Amino acid sequence: MSYTTDGIRNIALAGQAGAGKTTLFEALLHAGGAIQTAGSVEKGTTVSDHDPMEKERKHSMGASIASIDVGDVHVNLVDTPGFPDFRGPTLSALAAVETCAIVVDATTGVAHSTRRLMERAKDRGLCRVLVVNKIDHEGVDLESVVEMLRDEFGGECLPINLPANKGSAVVDCFFQPQGEAGSTTVDFSSVADAHQHIIDQVVEINETVMGHYLDDGEAGLSGQELHDAFEQCLREGHLVPICFASARSGAGVKELLQLATKLLPNPKEGNPPPFEKGRGADAQRIEAEPDPKKHVIADVFKIVNDPFVGKLSVFRVYQGTVKKDTQLFIDDGKKPFKVGHLFRLRGKDHVEIEQAIPGDIAAVAKIEEIHFDAVLHDSHDEDQIHLKPLDFPQPMFGLAVQPAHKGQEQKLSSALARLGEEDPCFRIEHNKELNETIIRGLSDLHLKLMLDRMKERYGVEVTTRPPRIAYRETVGAKAEGHHRHKKQTGGAGQFGEVFLRIEPLPRGGGFEFADEIKGGTIPGQFLPAIEKGVRQVLEHGAIAGYQLQDVKVVVYDGKYHAVDSKEVAFIAAGKKAFLDAIAKARPQVLEPIVNLDVYVPNAHMGDVTGGLAGKRARINGTDSLRGGEIIIKAQVPLAEVTDYQTELKAMTGGQGRYAIEFSHYEPVPPQVQKQLTEAYKPRPDED
Repeated sequence: MSYTTDGIRNIALAGQAGAGKTTLFEALLHAGGAIQTAGSVEKGTTVSDHDPMEKERKHSMGASIASIDVGDVHVNLVDTPGFPDFRGPTLSALAAVETCAIVVDATTGVAHSTRRLMERAKDRGLCRVLVVNKIDHEGVDLESVVEMLRDEFGGECLPINLPANKGSAVVDCFFQPQGEAGSTTVDFSSVADAHQHIIDQVVEINETVMGHYLDDGEAGLSGQELHDAFEQCLREGHLVPICFASARSGAGVKELLQLATKLLPNPKEGNPPPFEKGRGADAQRIEAEPDPKKHVIADVFKIVNDPFVGKLSVFRVYQGTVKKDTQLFIDDGKKPFKVGHLFRLRGKDHVEIEQAIPGDIAAVAKIEEIHFDAVLHDSHDEDQIHLKPLDFPQPMFGLAVQPAHKGQEQKLSSALARLGEEDPCFRIEHNKELNETIIRGLSDLHLKLMLDRMKERYGVEVTTRPPRIAYRETVGAKAEGHHRHKKQTGGAGQFGEVFLRIEPLPRGGGFEFADEIKGGTIPGQFLPAIEKGVRQVLEHGAIAGYQLQDVKVVVYDGKYHAVDSKEVAFIAAGKKAFLDAIAKARPQVLEPIVNLDVYVPNAHMGDVTGGLAGKRARINGTDSLRGGEIIIKAQVPLAEVTDYQTELKAMTGGQGRYAIEFSHYEPVPPQVQKQLTEAYKPRPDED
């Protein structure tokens, strides 16, 4: 290894689907000498999209890592998926880099995902670069694209190079202020103007640099002063360079690599990662120092379950040096693991290395205890340290799954757990109440491809259906119930008689059981049996098969027999008396109501609010957001939005998103209650 932390550059390529990130990734690897020939997405020969499903579908589904060595500079590149359905791996990559290079398609301009990624990178404190790709495509208006970028993201977005000869070349505007000699003609603006705009933006960030510049012009600035001011501008978001490239032809690729090696921040220059010690309100911000001699602190940002290699945990080193045979702890674990093998990744290939210094991206294999976002360290002094969690979109689209073939329940559980380790936006839930395994993702496409991957990789097929809604039951009035349980079977019989009354409790009141028996008509030893019978109804429901809540039960009278009264008799009597009372107490089915926040471009506000009105939603207000977006706040029955992801996607051209959280329960409309009760088939012992 011939580089130090000062020579490392960590860059994530992000952007809209189809912008050409993977092709640019290949072009950069080729320009840096890491590969002999750039691969093709169409032919399935790229370093990045090496998964069989990625090759088949011709788009990225996960983040891929490879590196370039240019002299004493080591560039780690992370190629990320563009489809919003696979936003999890994209956002995970932001935790491992100092710079996010957001690739913009010159033929389509700024997309909704471009805005979201710019916001995410800014919120994370990353330096940002805009790369306008496909500059040589027919009919592109690159000057308009620049204007669009500046209108959308601010005047700090400035070209650092310019396209020339109709997009067949790119001319640097920073290092060569007079432009290149020869017949190269820039397609708009001028090299001198672009250079001056960049210099003016850079020098105003630092008073000392500004003073030298005002006194002696650019000649009065040392190279180090200019570099430091440039780096400060990137770190503080005062400058977002715009670069031009054609990944297909290679135009602008070497210039982008030059920008990376000479001007983009190394791990010591970027904003420090947001590490915290402790949890919740007591958490304190701490700073990991990129010092190779200090204790190790590394964060796991990617998990891959490779059928051949096993579990591969990819991490970024922030402090200290990880070496082969090092002992590391996971989070607050007391049992260390030994780094038997240490790898550098190049797509699907794993190159064994001896050590990883601060700023490095490396991997270890076959350590089952490691999980996504785990902190690896070599001292108990760092037991309470963790990286500030990324704000992942909440997976809203759900499917209930079960194995297509009997006997594969355990295999399904294991496969789902493996997939859940790899994608932080893929969740697995088990609803004990409804006895359902539910998977949740960012869209129907997300879940479909995850299930396809499970079948291909683990050989597990499933059947799916929409998740059931966790309705509840309650009562709307006071009532009394009675039941006498009498059974004679030839020997000792069963006898128990119960009188009780019920009344509704406030919503969220739960369940209360009270004893008002006088005169010993039912001995105290049988009261737990009566309550057990009542609780059986609470668990399984009375009219539609859902849990019953918000009710008070008072047992006030009854009878027993000195010989025939047994616990089982009072369980049955209590249960049937409770059902008798419920039938007289205006029983109701309750449905979950959720708070719904819908984020859409302003132009789609009317369509979305109109659609919500047809879903029994209550619109509580709207707020304007940056970038021409609006948030619509509403409350809506959960049953009405089980497939809302698909509907919203179609309504907004994929630009809308939403989040929900449980609010409360409310009675369902009469027609819905009728449907639910008619569909209910009570268990035989409840007849």
